[in-house]
Amino acid sequence: MLSLHLPFLVAVFAGVDAVDKPIPATAVPFTDVTVRDGFWAPRIETNRKATVEHSLAMLERAGNYRNLTLAIDGKHEGYEGLLFTDSDLYKVIEGIAYTLATRRDPNVEARVDEIIDAIAGAQRPNGYINTYYQVNAPDKVFTNLRDMHELYCGGHLIEAGVAYYEATGKRKLLDVAIRFADLLYQTFGPNKREGYCGHPEIELALFRLWRATGNDRYRDLSKHFLDTRGSKFFAREHGVSADAYDGTYWLDDCPLREHREIKGHAVRAAYLLSGAADLAATADDEPLQQMLLRVWRNTVERRIFITGGIGPSAHNEGFTVDYDLPNETAYQETCASIALVLWAHRMNLLFGDAKYVDAMEQALYNGVLSGVSLDGKSFFYVNPLASSGSHRRSDWFQCACCPPNVLRTLASVGGYAYSTGPDRLNVNLYIGGSAKAKVGSEEIRFDVKTDYPWNGEVQLKVEPKVASRFKLNLRIPSWCERWTVSVNGVIEKPPLRLGYAEIEREWKAGDTVSLHLQFEPERVVAHPAVQSNRGLAAIRCGPIVYCVEGNDNDFDLKSLVLPPQSALKQNYRADLLGGVAVVEGEGWLYPTKNWLTNLYLPLGEPRRVMVRAIPYAAWANREPSPMAVWLPLARLSERVQGLEADAKVTVSFANSNSFPRGVNDGAEPTSSADSRSAICHFWPHKGTEEWIQYDWSDPRRLLGVAVYWFDDTGTGECRVPESWTVEYLESGTWREVEGARFDIRKDGWCETNFRPVETTSLRLKVKMKSEWAAGVLEWRVLPER
Repeated sequence: MLSLHLPFLVAVFAGVDAVDKPIPATAVPFTDVTVRDGFWAPRIETNRKATVEHSLAMLERAGNYRNLTLAIDGKHEGYEGLLFTDSDLYKVIEGIAYTLATRRDPNVEARVDEIIDAIAGAQRPNGYINTYYQVNAPDKVFTNLRDMHELYCGGHLIEAGVAYYEATGKRKLLDVAIRFADLLYQTFGPNKREGYCGHPEIELALFRLWRATGNDRYRDLSKHFLDTRGSKFFAREHGVSADAYDGTYWLDDCPLREHREIKGHAVRAAYLLSGAADLAATADDEPLQQMLLRVWRNTVERRIFITGGIGPSAHNEGFTVDYDLPNETAYQETCASIALVLWAHRMNLLFGDAKYVDAMEQALYNGVLSGVSLDGKSFFYVNPLASSGSHRRSDWFQCACCPPNVLRTLASVGGYAYSTGPDRLNVNLYIGGSAKAKVGSEEIRFDVKTDYPWNGEVQLKVEPKVASRFKLNLRIPSWCERWTVSVNGVIEKPPLRLGYAEIEREWKAGDTVSLHLQFEPERVVAHPAVQSNRGLAAIRCGPIVYCVEGNDNDFDLKSLVLPPQSALKQNYRADLLGGVAVVEGEGWLYPTKNWLTNLYLPLGEPRRVMVRAIPYAAWANREPSPMAVWLPLARLSERVQGLEADAKVTVSFANSNSFPRGVNDGAEPTSSADSRSAICHFWPHKGTEEWIQYDWSDPRRLLGVAVYWFDDTGTGECRVPESWTVEYLESGTWREVEGARFDIRKDGWCETNFRPVETTSLRLKVKMKSEWAAGVLEWRVLPER
């Protein structure tokens, strides 16, 4: 398809929320959905087998079980991990509960029962449980709600307790959760202790406990937390003047109903909004509903990635300004994509509009699935939209929130597929298999056959116990411009209401509905205000966002142009990446030029190459290689690069948010605070001496270097360094270059020439200021002229 489409704002999320009124629906639980297809079923099975076993082993390695033993024994030293590591354990149990709900595994169940025994043994008589505090600070519970995640961990305990009870009928963990929730009810609320959690999650968990038990106190406590949030409690808790306090990061800057945009920490924001949607579903609260609609519009029109993820910035794991959607430095935490799914699902159940499912689907098929490898044993915390080849999944993390979140999401994905109302059955996701649901008082069974998302052919066979009249609502994704539907072979023309093709009739056993959603590969362009994507396009086919990876394309991706006139074709490859549909088309490669020593050069003719794109969710499952989602539609301004362009980059230290290959990507910084660039920094190291090294396969004659320092004064802890030098490798020994001056400045290049050297390795040594880190945006190497 040669037409260009604006993502989300025009195509994916079109609609006017001002007229939205609640049309409540109830989700069909995943336990009533059997998945049998070529896309989700293998992933669910890998999750059930490989990810479950891997997660249990990683919890052992991380010390989660040993922390429980310390709490049981009353020990006050030896705690392992971060302060919220209990939540990882609870999420793994929740995910395992979902796998047991659909397929019991006595061995796994017995192992989880042992863990639950330990959790129950660690709980204090008053209901309190948090191994970090019980071991490290038993007399300081609930004294730092902003930072210490006690209620966040408790929320995941509650979700695990409910899930395990519903899956197995065993109450022990549920009773632990109830005792903790009762402690919260006795402690917090009107005329009780003030406060709420710095990391939302308890709010939606308490609603879940209310639905499971019918005890109104849990709903009321959640409502209290939501109603009082934004009172700037954290300023009072930490002795800060309210006038000098900025609570944006914790969503504590204004009352909940006054929010106008999504902001702060991405996961916290979407969890809070999920809890708010739960509250809105239980009460006639128009200000709350309008806030949800208002913030949703801001999210999908200005602050969401094409892959359905949210949160562009590493410095706050969250939001900055409208249209800030970078590529290589995109944070897009896996947990944030999952949080978006939770919020979008609730918005659909509340307002009945399929546009919320469009966003949910986009996140599920792209931003969520990219967070886990095909073998289910390694994970992304951060999901960039471009990579120089340095990104790799990890088997676990010190902050391990994402892997168990993936586990519980994939285990319950069938629960996002269908919902019902008194007179309607909504088909939200097209997943092959079968399901049962109650519409009114009648039970309806149905089978679904489809190869979605690789094509748009869906066949649904309806099997009501008795002939029943109801509306069968089939979601028509807003990216789908042409579709047809037939019932028992007869073409229908049903009305399209709120994104659903509404077929109302008396349904009999054996009635068959055939839906054809026409889609083919298309180029998608971003809103002009998204500076990082001007002149670029992404490839999408149905709900799948594609990327090009170096493994499939034997050329420099930075030189690639994908012109609008190039036809794109989809082709299913059963032998590639577990079976995926690839998109192929012709691209152009322009010759790289040496602009360091030339003022004018011939344009040159482009070389035509065949380009293969794979689903974004499948990238980084082979040998590390460059990757890009957004590709130039035409030749853009060339990057100026020197000898560093083909050097291998190594560093003395880099965390997961540092991008060493950014120093030689040729991107021209606009200032030292240019966060759109791929930044190589040494944070959280401060005051130390660090280095960046270039290595070449053969000797190079060098005359000088130019460095552009990173400095995020006002937002972070990186500053220009105290001093720097350059060394070269000679006969196995590092020697400092001669004749150089190492000046330091912000917002400009620090260039120095030195006596020419011939070497295969060059090292930039950086002495950081005391109490500050440092970073480099670009490091150019000047050849001898």
